[in-house]
Amino acid sequence: MLGKLIFGFNVTVAIVLLLTCILSFFSIQIIPVLSVLSLSVPFLFIVNVLFLLYWIYRKKRKFLWSLAALAMGYFVFGPFYGVGNKNQDADEISDLRIMTFNVWHFNKYEWIKEPNIGDRIIDFIKAEKPDILCIQEFHRERKDELSQYPYNSITPDSVGKITQGIFSKYPILNKGSIDFPGTINNVIYVDLLVRSDTIRVYNMHLQSFSIVPSSETFSEKESEKTYKRLVNTFSKQLEQAKIFNDHVKQSPYSTIVCGDLNNTQFSNIYRIVRDDLQDSFLEKGNGFGRTYKIFNFPLRIDYVLADASFQVISHTNFDEKLSDHYPVAATLRYTSHQ
Repeated sequence: MLGKLIFGFNVTVAIVLLLTCILSFFSIQIIPVLSVLSLSVPFLFIVNVLFLLYWIYRKKRKFLWSLAALAMGYFVFGPFYGVGNKNQDADEISDLRIMTFNVWHFNKYEWIKEPNIGDRIIDFIKAEKPDILCIQEFHRERKDELSQYPYNSITPDSVGKITQGIFSKYPILNKGSIDFPGTINNVIYVDLLVRSDTIRVYNMHLQSFSIVPSSETFSEKESEKTYKRLVNTFSKQLEQAKIFNDHVKQSPYSTIVCGDLNNTQFSNIYRIVRDDLQDSFLEKGNGFGRTYKIFNFPLRIDYVLADASFQVISHTNFDEKLSDHYPVAATLRYTSHQ
């Protein structure tokens, strides 16, 4: 009896993982509850690995269910855990080092109960010296502290959106924003003159779930509200991803996309935004690529994406706990003119 229950649970989690793989290809919400499944993919991967090892140890062909689900997951989503990727040596003169970081307003509202978090973020950025810096949830008071960047573009105060910022060592030829309807989220972009080439950089911040992870959040009393908020957020993100995808397809230049998608690589949101761009983590990252944690479970929701004009030289996930997000950096080599 126990064996049948174990196998039944195994089949269930294998089918759910397969179903999530299929749903990631749809750019519509077929059934709202199914869209939320993408958040459970890391858990599904781990459970299926455990079942795979369990049935192999028991010498039972039942391991094939989890093997099939994991193979499909790897084919559709790429590696859940980066192994063996080696960063190449960067050319400090010609390569571009890009950093994206949701700084949580530099802890202005003291969500992190530690002193001088905002100053430590500034010191961290100065120490890392990215050529191009994309900040989400920026705070305008800190602008002058990034004076090492002679060029910048910040979300206009007049539009009433959460502030994003792009800071660059290269001249800005043009700038703009994509202001999503019915939300405080937006995307800003700049066209940079990098030596003799023009490159477009997007800094995006999609709809947040606005859920503080806690046992109360998922209690019986609050679970229905949490579920509705998740479904509404997915719906907003899907709308925003489509608007962004339409815009980026019109870009006349080689393109880099940075930012906080507030969703994992296992979602159709990510698939729409990424489209045919390279994901720097999948190219050169190692480990979980964690940029955010829920109950200490690592999630990857912040990205550096680049089109085929670039070669990904390196990817770095930092372990600096200075925000609710962790910073990410990638080194890119522009190859279209070679």
